[in-house]
Amino acid sequence: MSESAKPHPPSSQAKGEKSHAGEFGYVGIDAILEQMRRKAMKQGFELNIMVVGQSGLGKSTLMNTLFKSKVSRKSAQPNPEERIPKTIEIKSISHDIEEKGVRMKLTVIDTPGFGDHINNENCWQPIMKFINDQYEAYLQEEININRKKRIPDSRVHCCIYFIPPTGHCLRPLDVEFMRRLSKVVNIVPVIAKADTLTLEERDFFKQKIREELRANEIDVYPQKEFDEDAEDRMINDKIREMIPFAVVGSDQEYQVNGKRILGRKTKWGTIEVENIAHCEFAYLRDLLIRTHMQNIKDITSSIHFETYRVRRLNESNGLPHHHLEV
Repeated sequence: MSESAKPHPPSSQAKGEKSHAGEFGYVGIDAILEQMRRKAMKQGFELNIMVVGQSGLGKSTLMNTLFKSKVSRKSAQPNPEERIPKTIEIKSISHDIEEKGVRMKLTVIDTPGFGDHINNENCWQPIMKFINDQYEAYLQEEININRKKRIPDSRVHCCIYFIPPTGHCLRPLDVEFMRRLSKVVNIVPVIAKADTLTLEERDFFKQKIREELRANEIDVYPQKEFDEDAEDRMINDKIREMIPFAVVGSDQEYQVNGKRILGRKTKWGTIEVENIAHCEFAYLRDLLIRTHMQNIKDITSSIHFETYRVRRLNESNGLPHHHLEV
């Protein structure tokens, strides 16, 4: 979330900032940034994150850890008799989060039932349909004659895909899901419950997954073809070398050396979730929230939604609406 402070009145001068007003030749174009910041803070932001992976991989916990609040479906509606649904049920839950005057509407989309059955063939289809349905709803709002000033955005900006920590290789289900869905949504793969692997196993597994993604031509976020310039490419290459992030989630607080930390207590010590020496959660958080949130939203809008929009508008009139199946 942006580290922005409360907006200043236009006349106020930040401490130590040189006033340009009296400078000969100063026009004041740079003031547009402050205007944009104020407008953005008034409007607030929207972020829609989908979590996909079989049950028991810590999806709800990881979302709570990311946003330091109970944002997942399970925390919001605890149900002791949670059963595995016969089909994939897609459930969304929205929260308004505020930090330092910046408001964000966060929607977490959960997919209980994914990968939990004996036959998981085609279990990517309801998820693909849901993502396309959100694009369709946005498109319909856009082509309305009386358009809303601000179209509600339910498009899925990012899909966090949880890979079980087997330490071997991706399952056919993982490959199939990511191959199909990476064409319509930004996918960020993570190795769930990474504390079950030794560091050697973890590094081997990460390397193996990267090789398999390349071999299957699966383009996960940040996609190489969308790097904007050399600086962008340098930053994103570092991220691509780290993917998939090996993460551990926890919403339990502990005291370690007098400091409050989020962690998991084991017989051998405490795993500090936000300590990069212990796991890669901090890298995932920075990518999703602190450095690339706007880029994730931009790619959803200018690439994924645009592809959908062009295809839909190219379909000949009167034909029924077919969902994209890659």
